[in-house]
Amino acid sequence: MTRFARWTAVAAAALLVAGCSDSSSGDAKDKKKDSAAPPSATSSSDAPSGLPASLTSQKLDWSGCKATADSPAPGSAWQCATFKVPLDYAKPKGETIGLALIRAKATGGQSKRIGSLLFNFGGPGASGVSTMPSYAGTAAKLHQRYDLVSWDPRGVGASEGVRCRGDKEMQAAESVDATPDDASEEQAYLKDATDFGKGCEKNAGKLLSHVSTTDTARDMDLMRQVLGDQKMHYFGISYGTELGGVYAHLFPKNVGRVVLDAVVDPSADTVGHAKNQTKGFQRALDDYLKSTGQDPKQGSQKIVDLLKRIDAKPLPTSTGRKLTQTLALTGIVLPLYSEQGWPTLTSALKTAENGDGSELLTLADGYNERDASGHYGTTTHAQRVISCLDDKQRLTLEESKKLLPEFEKISPVFGDFMGWDTAGWCHDWPVPGQHDTPEVSAPGSQPILLVGNTGDPATPYEGARKMADELGKGVGVELTWKGEGHGAYGSGSACVDSTVNSYLLDARVPKDGKVCAS
Repeated sequence: MTRFARWTAVAAAALLVAGCSDSSSGDAKDKKKDSAAPPSATSSSDAPSGLPASLTSQKLDWSGCKATADSPAPGSAWQCATFKVPLDYAKPKGETIGLALIRAKATGGQSKRIGSLLFNFGGPGASGVSTMPSYAGTAAKLHQRYDLVSWDPRGVGASEGVRCRGDKEMQAAESVDATPDDASEEQAYLKDATDFGKGCEKNAGKLLSHVSTTDTARDMDLMRQVLGDQKMHYFGISYGTELGGVYAHLFPKNVGRVVLDAVVDPSADTVGHAKNQTKGFQRALDDYLKSTGQDPKQGSQKIVDLLKRIDAKPLPTSTGRKLTQTLALTGIVLPLYSEQGWPTLTSALKTAENGDGSELLTLADGYNERDASGHYGTTTHAQRVISCLDDKQRLTLEESKKLLPEFEKISPVFGDFMGWDTAGWCHDWPVPGQHDTPEVSAPGSQPILLVGNTGDPATPYEGARKMADELGKGVGVELTWKGEGHGAYGSGSACVDSTVNSYLLDARVPKDGKVCAS
């Protein structure tokens, strides 16, 4: 079972979109400098408190980055180090864990350097250590004046990464129907969720209670201090926007130049988030269908009929594995993350209609991080342990079943899956969740730039406005791109890129409500 929420390198492929228009008037004269100063500025009063000097004054041993099981060595420009943080911030002098960091120093020289620019690529669960080097081309202008820095958050990748089940168990779980049709399938669905949670508990131990977004936000502020930055300059994508909002709430006076792209709605609880995504993916599917000359309603029904046939009889593939309904839906989801993926979706659907599930299975494997040897990545494991620690809401099977008509009305294709997910994702989880919705109010913070994309499937663009409202008056500044895909920066809009670059490099805050047209 996979939640369709994370940012991936494949999903972030550049969109074939260009062009820009500004709906605001007099934008140039509205631009203003913020006070997000370089490291020579006066120290903030929101510095980490109660932490021992062994953590706040630690010296990082930067050295060349090595290849990992999932990615090759990134080259001589990149340095890696291990950063120590408390396992439990309630016991700051107690046990510590190590977080893996990566950086490339600013290319423009020390005199023009602003500071560190910290990136989180979403998930939760995406590895910043493996993703940052591949994103450096997109951030090339920013790299001139910033050290590009990222990390594997606690529970992720090289930072005490959690693996909840082995490869054989992962493949076996693919046969579990994520949209149960009868009592026996319902029982299997919930048992799989229970077994997954037990595997997480066995392998993560006490770490399982200390991988929350709040824990990671606190790690970020300690990181800021150890890196020598007086202000937190940050670029958060997808889930990284929620993390950025939580950071701003905890440390508003430490906020420097912060960009949140593909913004999560912080006011949505578990059900609200699922409904948002259901709406977003159906909207993206409608746009895709229109691009092929199909009526969205008729095209969606054709896909629904295909999925029903696959549910009754999984399709054969060239690998010998069967394409199940859940895998087919996952395969449909991945190309919707980027308009560049739409032709691939057309081919995969056509092939499936002809009785061959190979192309949809390849797409599903890409989303599930399954390689040709049958090895699975752990992003979805980390995603689940983090989100289930964050989210307090635990719906019963019966409560979720009552919601299914609402979800199916929003989307005939994705509604059933997303509705069932509200019960299965954190079912019988070993540790309790922390909140219904994250607290992101940040009075006193510098302006934060929020970038919403009207065609975003995973984080619908309405989330940017919701984040602005929750951050508080004068903090959230909304920028809208009329484009397709998950995320906007580096996706084909010169307007978006220049606005973000101007904000991060020159501290120019655009007028709230600015629109970039595709």
